[in-house]
Amino acid sequence: MPSFDIVSEFDNHEVDNAVDQANREVSTRFDFKGSNALFEQQEDAIIMKAESTFQLQQMLPILYSKMTKRGIDVACLASDNPHTVGKTAQQSIALKQGIDTATGKKIVTTIKEKEMKVQASIQGEKVRITGKKRDDLQQTIQMLKGEDFGQPLQFNNFRD
Repeated sequence: MPSFDIVSEFDNHEVDNAVDQANREVSTRFDFKGSNALFEQQEDAIIMKAESTFQLQQMLPILYSKMTKRGIDVACLASDNPHTVGKTAQQSIALKQGIDTATGKKIVTTIKEKEMKVQASIQGEKVRITGKKRDDLQQTIQMLKGEDFGQPLQFNNFRD
């Protein structure tokens, strides 16, 4: 039976490259000269540090543009509110990867409401779609691309 998986993931190496490029741009920009503004990447978050919250607001579009150029959807980034610690301001940006159960259930119910001729099952952090015909699976992909689930979706592991 033909099937495919719906996942929400990104390439960690591309995130590393985007953070490095953003750090390079911040270090060469005139409005950040002399400040210790930088991006620090942790396992599942990016920490922005600067001297003021205004500089953090200026750094966020830089990071978003570098992520977009590296092919990472900015919908997988969730930024917290900036807070000041001593003389520095910090802001954490979480990297969301994987489909949580609530979003998985939302995908399954959307497929059932549209009365697609496929079956959907949640398997951990992905949703597997199976159907009798390849055309039904392709129609399901097109329908899901038009919906908004609050995070980017990729369709992989397509098997006949």
